[in-house]
Amino acid sequence: MTGDHQVLALLLFSAFVAGTLAITTWVSRNRRGSAEEFYAGGRLFSPMENGFAIAGDYMSAASFLGISGLIALFGYDGMLYSVGFLVAWLVVLLLVAELVRNCGRFTLADVIAARMRERPVRIASGTSSVTVSVLYLVAQMVGAGSLVALLLGGTSEAARSWTVIGVGALMVIYVSLGGMRATTWIQIVKAVLLMAGAIALTVLVLLRFHGDVNQLLTSAAERSGHGREFLSPGLKYGGDWTSRLDFISLGLALVLGTAGLPHILSRFYTVPTARAARRSVVWAIGLIGGFYLMTIVLGFGAAAIVGTDEVRASNAAGNTAVPLLALDLGGGAGSTGGAVLFAVVAAVAFATILAVVAGITLASSASVAHDLYASVRRRHGKGPHGERPRGERRYGEVAVARVAAVGIGAVAIGLGLLARDLNVAFLVGLAFAVAASANLPVLLYSLFWRNFTTRGAVWSVYGGLVPAVLLVVFSPVVSGSPDALFPGLDFQVFPLQNPGLVSIPLGFLAGWLGTVTSPEAPDEARHAETEVRALTGAGAV
Repeated sequence: MTGDHQVLALLLFSAFVAGTLAITTWVSRNRRGSAEEFYAGGRLFSPMENGFAIAGDYMSAASFLGISGLIALFGYDGMLYSVGFLVAWLVVLLLVAELVRNCGRFTLADVIAARMRERPVRIASGTSSVTVSVLYLVAQMVGAGSLVALLLGGTSEAARSWTVIGVGALMVIYVSLGGMRATTWIQIVKAVLLMAGAIALTVLVLLRFHGDVNQLLTSAAERSGHGREFLSPGLKYGGDWTSRLDFISLGLALVLGTAGLPHILSRFYTVPTARAARRSVVWAIGLIGGFYLMTIVLGFGAAAIVGTDEVRASNAAGNTAVPLLALDLGGGAGSTGGAVLFAVVAAVAFATILAVVAGITLASSASVAHDLYASVRRRHGKGPHGERPRGERRYGEVAVARVAAVGIGAVAIGLGLLARDLNVAFLVGLAFAVAASANLPVLLYSLFWRNFTTRGAVWSVYGGLVPAVLLVVFSPVVSGSPDALFPGLDFQVFPLQNPGLVSIPLGFLAGWLGTVTSPEAPDEARHAETEVRALTGAGAV
């Protein structure tokens, strides 16, 4: 990229950042300062608005940069991510959307605590939510660093590091000042920009091949260096039984993890009713489905037009495939059209990262304040079911949430700098595995198992969370392979890169075991109350 072209891209970056900061400032001047406003945006968003915001929250850097990059590198096997991310929404729509909206108030822990002893359940759920959120944040930071490194020539490690720090600082500002309302509008704007950018690139790719998809796939296979194997299963996950099990593990994590993601679940509280929550998911599925179909075209388009070797040379994990594709479609390096299209796509990808990190940071800071911090204070002055009267402690919670956003941002920045050479879609796959292991079992048990107890809930969370994290630490992701976080070390014990195949069943097993060995009897009255509330909405906030 020439100096003028870099300036153009940076100007578009700056324009989006200025616009989102303006939205945040405007919202911060018009908010009431209550917890309901900060955590849920006053529950004033329509299903269409919330559907766009959910799509904006979900279509992250992993989707736009990571999935297309994996398809460009591994062909058919890379498509698993597109399919898994999309199918996951059927689980959300059919099992949890309305029920979570009816049973909860701000966080996942609200749903579980509705029929359990609050303090232990909130501490466990809050810990799990923060862990998942930080893992997800790291992926977005890595995407931001790869993008700006490409923009500045691909060699500046200092630029990548400062980009990660800058994104972390911006997300803290968005969350601290604007809360859920500002975050939602940023996500809506980003969803519109991302869909428009993806549609434009998809049309240009198809025009390049005169609308002939078969020609596109044939060209991709030829330029991949793998021939027809590029279009068949097994290039990444078919070498031996270990890689095949990794394939199954990743698929489980992607399909089941969405329903346990804290920043997705928190979006259901921004609409006034459970019916609106379900309609939000329908809107989101339409947008997300169209987008993931386009990522398949973009991935194979990058392989066919840019070439797999060029994509890998620019970024070993494939994170820069789409910007390189845009550069070529616009006329190539040095052309004005290429520079403009590259700058637009880079700015849209950067907007994607900023919007997603804001949503994740808000959800995790809410867990720290509403679950962890409030649990410590809840020993004193309890109301019904262990809760204080509604007007109390709320302003203190919001202040703690703002401070928590700063701390979570700092942790995400540090880990983002450490993991900057890993594929962003792969990193998100790890976050999904932890969410599916720690959050989904306890959520489903709480909603559907009459005999579930507090011990079962706590064991279920930790029984999925601890094994998932430990298995990642002792996997090839961290050590023992050339692509690991610490390639010079080798303390690998677990052979799979994704822990879902083992940790998800352990989460369900731990919940069952904790319940059947619990000395306390299940609270039949509170279960009946929760069941009626979940299914009818009676008594929902």
